[in-house]
Amino acid sequence: MTDSQVGTEDAALQHEWYRAVAKVFARTRKQDPSDVPDDVWKKLIKPTYDGIDVKPLYMRTDQGPEPSAPGEFPYTRGAKLLEADNAGWGIREVFGPAVEVNATAGGQSAKDINKRILHALNVGTTVLELKGIQPTDIPGVLNDVYLDLAPIALATPSKELGDAFLDFLETNGDDKTTADLGASPLTSGFDSSQSVDLDTAIAWAKKASELPGAVHAITVNGVSLSNQGATDSQEIGLVLAATLEYLRKLTDAGLSVEDAVDQISIRLAATDDFFSTICKFRALRSLLARVWEVLGIVDHPLPAIHAETAPVMFAQRDPYTNILRCTIASFAAGVGGATSVLVHPFDYAIKNGLPGARRSFAHRIARNINLLLLEESHLGFVADPAGGSYYAEFFTDQLEEKAWGVLTDVESKDGFIAETDNGDIQKLLDESYEKRRDDIAHRRTKVTAINEFPNLAEKPLAADLRIEPTGVRRWGADFEALRNRSDAYFEKEEKRPVIKLAPLGPLAKHNIRTGFTTNLLASGGIQADNPGQVTPDDENFATQFKDAPIVVVCGTDAEYAENAGSAIDALRAAGVKKVLLAGAPKAVENLDDSSKPDDYLNMKIDAVSTLSGLLDELGA
Repeated sequence: MTDSQVGTEDAALQHEWYRAVAKVFARTRKQDPSDVPDDVWKKLIKPTYDGIDVKPLYMRTDQGPEPSAPGEFPYTRGAKLLEADNAGWGIREVFGPAVEVNATAGGQSAKDINKRILHALNVGTTVLELKGIQPTDIPGVLNDVYLDLAPIALATPSKELGDAFLDFLETNGDDKTTADLGASPLTSGFDSSQSVDLDTAIAWAKKASELPGAVHAITVNGVSLSNQGATDSQEIGLVLAATLEYLRKLTDAGLSVEDAVDQISIRLAATDDFFSTICKFRALRSLLARVWEVLGIVDHPLPAIHAETAPVMFAQRDPYTNILRCTIASFAAGVGGATSVLVHPFDYAIKNGLPGARRSFAHRIARNINLLLLEESHLGFVADPAGGSYYAEFFTDQLEEKAWGVLTDVESKDGFIAETDNGDIQKLLDESYEKRRDDIAHRRTKVTAINEFPNLAEKPLAADLRIEPTGVRRWGADFEALRNRSDAYFEKEEKRPVIKLAPLGPLAKHNIRTGFTTNLLASGGIQADNPGQVTPDDENFATQFKDAPIVVVCGTDAEYAENAGSAIDALRAAGVKKVLLAGAPKAVENLDDSSKPDDYLNMKIDAVSTLSGLLDELGA
C-alpha cells in the first residue's frame, strides 16, 4: 500500500470516528445526527495545567517524526540500555530515626537501623536513603553494607552529616561506589526542607569530585517545587534552570564542565497522573540532552533522574487509597525511565503514621509495589514501553516545548537565583497551585476518598494527628480540614454533623441526586440522613423534619416542577432553618421567590466554601 493510500485510509477512518462521536452527541441532545457538525468532538478536548490540549483519541494522523532509539541522542526513550541483570529501576527506601518514629524504645540506635537496612536489602530494596541519623552513626548504620552494590543517599543533610559521610566514603568507597550527599540549597527554600547553603554544597562537590566512584554532592530537587504547586512543565523547566545555576557556580569554583555535571543528580515527583508522569521523565531527559549539546558535552552521561511518589497527592483520610496512587505513580516513573523510585508508605501524610499500622507493614507494602512491578510484571525488561504511542510522543513533545519556555524565561531574567530572590518563581508556583486547588474545590478534579467516595465510617484521626505536613500543599488539604472539624465535633457530641434529605418521588428517580448529595456532604464530614421517599402532603411530613436545621430536597427536575414548591413550603412550616435543593436553579425558576430554596447543591459550586458554611451553621 502506498503512502497516499495509507493517508486516504487514515483520513476515512478519522472521519468515521468524527461521525460516531457526532451520533453520541446527537442522542444526548436529542438532535438529528446530520445537524451535529463533524468537529463536535473538539468539545472532548481537555487542557492540562500546562495548557496542553489533550484530545480524546490519537491516531496515525497524529504521528510525528520517528523518535530516536533507546540509548541514542536525545535520549527521550532512555539514557542507556541495561543488561537483563540490571534491568529496571532502583528500589529506594528511607531509613533512620526520623522515619521509624514509632519504633519501640531502643529501636532507633545505629545498630537497630542497620538491622532494618540489612533486612530490607535482603528482601528487595536496592537503594538506601538515610534521614535523621547522627554523623557518628554512619559506620554503625552502614555496617556490612556493600557500597559497590547499594547506592546510598542522604536526605536533608546537615553540614556535619555531609562532612562525615564524605570522610566515610573516602575511607570505604571504591570506583564502584554510588552516593548522593543530597545538598539542595536552591530548591529547599520553597518547601522549607532542610539543606546546607550553596557554599557548603560547592565545597562538597569539589571534594566529591576527587573521590572514586560516582559521588554526587548536589540534588536538583523538583519535588520541592511540586510540593508548592508546580505543573509538570514548570517542574521540568525550573529543574533545568536550577541545574544551569549549579553548573555556573561549580565551574566558577574551578571544576570542568564534565566534573560539574557529574556532581548533579535530579529528583522528580511522580504523581498518579499516569501519562503525564511517564512523559515528564522522557521530556526532561530530552531537554537535558539538548543542554548537554549546547555545553559541548553531548557524549557525556546524563545525570541520574530519581523519582519520588509525590507528597502532594497523599491523603490523610482513608490512607489505604494511597497504595493505589503510589502504584500508578511508581509504574509511570519506571516506565518513564527513572533511575530509582522512592515509594513512600501509604500513611506518609499522617504524623507518625496511621495508628495501629505497624511501620514494618507500611514499609513492606511500599517496597512491594516496586517489587511487583519489576519482579512479577517484568516492566524493567522493556525499554520505554510508552515509546511509539501517538499520545505519549505528542505529549512528550508538548511538555518539552512548554518546559523549554519556562527555562528560557528564567534564564532571560538572570537565572534561577535571581528569580527566586525576587519572588517570581514563588508567584508562578502560587498561581499554578491556586488553579488546581480551585478545580479540586469545585470537584472538577476528583481525588478519591477526599472529594469523591469519602468514607465517613472510618475511625476519626486523633486531634494531634490532624495537622498538615510542613511545606506541602496537599491536594486534599482543604477537604480534610473540613473532615477535621467534623472529627472535633464527633469527639464532643459523639455523632457527626447531620443534614436530612427530603427525597421526592420513587427511589429510581431520586436515587441519583440523593447519592450525589450524600457523597458531597460526606466529603465535608457531614452525614446525610436519608429517610426514603417523602410526600409533602403526608400528615407525617412535618414530624420527620421538625426543627431540622438544614434539609436538602432531592429528586428529578420533573419532580421538582410538580412538587418542589410545596415541599419547600412544608419544610419551612416544619421549622427547617435552611432548605437546599440538589440541582440547578433553572429547575425551579418558575416558582415564586418565597418557595425557592435558600441555595443549591450541584457540580458547579465551590464545595469547600459551601460545606464550610454548612458546618458553621451546624456548629462544627
